[in-house]
Amino acid sequence: MRTWSGWAYVAFVLDVYSRMIVGWQVASHMRTELPLDALEMALWRRRIKKDSGLIHHSDRRSQYVSIRYTERLSEIGASASVGSVADSYDNAMAEALNGTFKAELIEMQGPWRDVDQVERAIFQWVTWYNEERLHSALDYAPPAEYEREWWRQQEATPQSA
Repeated sequence: MRTWSGWAYVAFVLDVYSRMIVGWQVASHMRTELPLDALEMALWRRRIKKDSGLIHHSDRRSQYVSIRYTERLSEIGASASVGSVADSYDNAMAEALNGTFKAELIEMQGPWRDVDQVERAIFQWVTWYNEERLHSALDYAPPAEYEREWWRQQEATPQSA
């Protein structure tokens, strides 16, 4: 997005099951560090270190297919799933999140002074998105509530030996 002092770029990591934003980062550049920092936040928040069995889906932008990014995915045992070129349907969930982000925050609250102002606003928006925003795909529950209910069900289900 455009700010008075230049461009701001944002990367999100979205949990497909709960629709929760588990990692995000904003920067004044589009280098690999941007999505890599968002990925690191997601790994930290989910306490993932190794042999995760994760499937990480992204588009084919150079940041996501860079050596550093793909090596990090390999270190944690994540399988990279990279969409086909120029196919927005292949990355529909990410495109929907980006559209929601732009409609609910960027276009509603701008214009923006600088990257720092954008970062503070994104933190507030992500917190609201995860904790309060209702999602039709989650039976109109916020992602955090949906995850808490899943964990409650796991604890209530007897585990077989």
